[in-house]
Amino acid sequence: DVQLQASGGGLVQAGGSLRLSCAASGFTFDDYVMGWFRQAPGKEREGVANIRNSDGNTRYSDSVKGRFTISSDNAKNMVYLQMNSLKPEDTAVYYCAALYSDCVTASPLDYGYWGQGTLVTVSS
Repeated sequence: DVQLQASGGGLVQAGGSLRLSCAASGFTFDDYVMGWFRQAPGKEREGVANIRNSDGNTRYSDSVKGRFTISSDNAKNMVYLQMNSLKPEDTAVYYCAALYSDCVTASPLDYGYWGQGTLVTVSS
């Protein structure tokens, strides 16, 4: 079974940093695109960053470009999201997800496997 386990959320002051981790199991990691998504209260889930595990190709939403970095460790089946210069508007539940594809897509509708969320709260 595909399993995704996200961790690393917490409370941080504006301007601070956090690193989220996602442990993946139950599938051939290199065949998948991984993504980090977030959902704030009252808002739709949105794509934050995505990575194609086979070659490390990435994409970012405009709102996090230059501040967040997605990476993967294929030997450990891990995906990370390094979040720097955090803003209060980054506050949300963050989810990792997996897509069996070579297309780096940002739409959460395309992703079939989801982990549980991890809460990131950025105080002003």
